[in-house]
Amino acid sequence: MNTLAMPRPAVRRASEDGGAAAKSGFWQAGHRPTLFAAFLYFDVAFMVWVLLGPLAPIISQQLGLDPAQKGLMVAVPTLAGAVLRLVNGLLGDRIGPKRTGAINQLIVIVGLAAAWHFGVSSFAGTLAVGVILGFAGASFAVALPLASRWYPPEHQGKAMGIAGMGNSGTVLAALFAPLLARTFGWNNVLGLALIPLVAVFAFYMVAAKDSPAQPAPKPLSAYAAVLKEQDAWWFMLFYFVTFGGFVGLSSSLPTYYADTFGLTPVVAGYCTAACVFIGSLLRPVGGALADRFGGVRTLTAVYSLAALVLACIAAGTVSLGLTVALFLAAMGILGMGNGAVFQLVPQRFREEIGVMTGLVGFGGGLGGFYLASSLGLAKKLTGSAAPGFLVFAALAVIALVGLTLVKARWRSTWGAAKAGVRI
Repeated sequence: MNTLAMPRPAVRRASEDGGAAAKSGFWQAGHRPTLFAAFLYFDVAFMVWVLLGPLAPIISQQLGLDPAQKGLMVAVPTLAGAVLRLVNGLLGDRIGPKRTGAINQLIVIVGLAAAWHFGVSSFAGTLAVGVILGFAGASFAVALPLASRWYPPEHQGKAMGIAGMGNSGTVLAALFAPLLARTFGWNNVLGLALIPLVAVFAFYMVAAKDSPAQPAPKPLSAYAAVLKEQDAWWFMLFYFVTFGGFVGLSSSLPTYYADTFGLTPVVAGYCTAACVFIGSLLRPVGGALADRFGGVRTLTAVYSLAALVLACIAAGTVSLGLTVALFLAAMGILGMGNGAVFQLVPQRFREEIGVMTGLVGFGGGLGGFYLASSLGLAKKLTGSAAPGFLVFAALAVIALVGLTLVKARWRSTWGAAKAGVRI
């Protein structure tokens, strides 16, 4: 009797401790240095990933590129980043996110140093630089798992939102790249970018740590098995629209403003930076809203509003102020959608978060490549980018329909829902 009764206080204390841990505040729940390192890595990586976008008006003028070539030039880093996110998702689960991130940062630093030293003087050369910049875009599949694995389900939206807010690096590129290019030449911007890259790499190596909850390496067949899950494909579609819209517009807006309103590269960069800043700022807000109201409800609002705003953009306006306002709204909505998607992913695929981040990021990268390249192609074929915006609005409607089809099953079958975590 006494022997059987003895464990009860320990069990009760463990339960109480677990309840206290579950109710602990966000800043006490994880590892702040790693979260901050993930954010900084993501930030400077995104800064260089979209670097060709703000420079596109200057590069295209010097190299004599047509609209389709401009669209392809700014889209190649997005495509390369999408493919490399798959590689990083696999690698991160096998050797850990920290090592994977270190390898990618070194490749970008060495590649940009070579491009700066030898110079880029042809369209083919810009495409080669775009492939190198893709390694920076692949940081998505490293920074988010690096931060996510330190946090419990109830804080996933905030953790992923803060780490993901590193996409604000696109603001830095839009603000400073045209100014630096005007002063030093656009080739030298590649060299100047090395300064923050090297500084953040040094901090990352000291501050970042892999979570003790790092899953054991899985065979490649286990990753292929994830693709047999319907939900994996749904998440890829949902991020194709939200993140694809965000990064596609980040790369394309400098050229759009310059071509449509005759703005200088510097002023076009300022307008782009404002839009990108809103999208980056609202990403963690989207994650927090998803934590509070559920990712499904948040995304339902996101896709509905995104389709409406993109359709308005496609309709066209002669007013620069109204156009900027519409793009501010679009980027803010898509930014919140990015946070909401990644409030849901770790709940459904917590054990496979590395590969799923790669797969979902791949979908988002494809969306960015599609939007950036289609806007350039539409401009060349029709004289207007409107068809490209209209098709992307239709894709937002398709995502909304898909979300409506799966939400009942998600809410009734996910373990997170049974545990009281909102989806």
